[in-house]
Amino acid sequence: MDRQSQKGRERLSRSASPHLNELLEHQVSRRSALRGGLGLASSTFFAGAGVSALSACSESDGVAPLELKFQSVAGSDAPDLLRVPAGYITEILAPWGTPLLSGAPAYAGDGSNTAADQAQQVGTNHDGMHYFPIEGSRRGLLVVNHEYTNGTLFAGDGRQEDATGAPTDVDEVRKDINAHGLSVMEIVRGDDGRVSLVAGSPFNRRITAATPMAISGPAAGDAKLRTPFSPTGTRTRGTVNNCAYGSTPWNTYLACEENIQGYFITNDANPPRETARMGINADGFGYKWSNVAGDASEDNGEFARWNVSQTGASALDDWRNEANTFGWIVEVDPTDPTSTPVKRTAMGRMRHEGCQPGRVRNGEKVAFYMGDDARFEYFYKFVTADAYNANGNNADMLDRGTLYVAQFNADGTGQWLPLDYANNAALANDFSSQADVLVNTRSAADTLGATPMDRPEWSTTDPLTGEVYLTLTNNTRREAGQENAPNPRASNSHGHVIRIAENGDDPAATSFTWDIFVFGSAASADPSFNISGLDANNEFGSPDGIWFDPRGVLWIQTDNGAPLDYGDDPNDQMLAVIPARLDGERVIRPDNQAQLKRFFVGPAGCEVTGIQMTPDYKTMFVNIQHPGGSWPANDGVSRPRSATVVIRREDGDEIL
Repeated sequence: MDRQSQKGRERLSRSASPHLNELLEHQVSRRSALRGGLGLASSTFFAGAGVSALSACSESDGVAPLELKFQSVAGSDAPDLLRVPAGYITEILAPWGTPLLSGAPAYAGDGSNTAADQAQQVGTNHDGMHYFPIEGSRRGLLVVNHEYTNGTLFAGDGRQEDATGAPTDVDEVRKDINAHGLSVMEIVRGDDGRVSLVAGSPFNRRITAATPMAISGPAAGDAKLRTPFSPTGTRTRGTVNNCAYGSTPWNTYLACEENIQGYFITNDANPPRETARMGINADGFGYKWSNVAGDASEDNGEFARWNVSQTGASALDDWRNEANTFGWIVEVDPTDPTSTPVKRTAMGRMRHEGCQPGRVRNGEKVAFYMGDDARFEYFYKFVTADAYNANGNNADMLDRGTLYVAQFNADGTGQWLPLDYANNAALANDFSSQADVLVNTRSAADTLGATPMDRPEWSTTDPLTGEVYLTLTNNTRREAGQENAPNPRASNSHGHVIRIAENGDDPAATSFTWDIFVFGSAASADPSFNISGLDANNEFGSPDGIWFDPRGVLWIQTDNGAPLDYGDDPNDQMLAVIPARLDGERVIRPDNQAQLKRFFVGPAGCEVTGIQMTPDYKTMFVNIQHPGGSWPANDGVSRPRSATVVIRREDGDEIL
């Protein structure tokens, strides 16, 4: 979404990292960082990292290594245009308001659908998503995040408000709540390659900001999670601001609650640490759903709970703890529409921007990597206590394990610092229990001296090497003197991508090596800023979504966020590159790898986000969030609607 408006009230995290004048020179000299023609160095990058499969060998005879065959498409500033390479087709799937559940009413183009209608229709502002096959590539479940809402949701020129800008219509507030969350959609691909939604499928489901949810893990039942709705601190309602996503090897979906501070308000002069450190204030993003509290139709504080001010004698007399039930990873079983989503507290409370597994091996622990999307926040991983059993029951694995935060060193090494109350004197001095550490994950990471990053967002794992790639979207508030090794540019308007390798290729490793993979930039920027030598075919800003397909193709999506200057063609886009290739049984990282290329450009005003493919690589799904103009109707009159774009080749072959 428009990150510039969302991030207006962040404060600098409290941990400190050393400033080194030679940071940028040091990082660029260690390897070429996709510089000058975008060739990777033949690589000593992960020497000593324990990734034994890596080799700098030349390509051998035999099967040709994977390469990108499409020609890079031009950038664009067109209001309603989707741009893909020659030979590719785009189609629109499940835009906001599409009837989803059985008997759901049709989308009303004038915004007059009610809250009850919206609860049965596809939500708005599509973001992260995952495809779960039922019958391979022909039929499956597509689970889509709906990150937030905007004024186009309502009839007329927007919602009804009082003089302070707070909502006054109860049904509009409920509609707003129901447009958040997730959509679980059964989709089918026909013999002609077209993909369609199976409206009314028994699998179809809406999960909203009002859906009952369980709370599990070490913080469940803690006093900080007890509310009038759940005096035991084991239940809550709803999920909001689901941006990036995750999935598990046992085929569940992980919804990631990001900017929860936008939904809650507090009027407390001195709010508790868990409220203040999450950035909750008197205004939020202006939703102010609590303004209609007290309406005769209100059910169990459904509106009052969004105001977490302390007004009663205890936590059961007001809603002071309601925000503590948000900011978690939410596990959803997409194949069981009767299942209750579960908030997994062992994975920490923050502005979660994704939760992707590292390399998964049967009989080993699984690591899940998580960014906290705010300026100067941190990168985390959670390592399960139990080993993954491909043929067994892995339920509740996410309730047991160790949460770590990353500390990056200037020499290209790093440590994972355990957020473990029982075994860390610093945490024991500052917190009362492991539950307190998890509710206050950010503050615990401050205490341990984690490395402040330039908005850590999505992560993904190279299936060939096990290396983890992390997008750092931007940070124009990093001033000269605040640079650190993994974030070496002050006023970092265009962001960059980092990759790390766990020592010993072990998901439970407590140390790693790292380097910067590529720096975002406009092609016209000075070489001191355009460090990776980007040109008109691949200039980009603000990398956000990132995903490796199982073949080893890395897809990078952007969220430019006006008013920053991203070149002459500023529409958000998606690029592709192949960082490593399989040649026979060897993984190679050639000097002259396939070049970073632009594959897709979205309409003006949008964010390009969310990417998935069917297992046969013949169908790609990409989400368009908050488009401008009248996209996808493109008639100059209709309301813009977020939607999923289906991309395929005209000849029906693999996308490559």
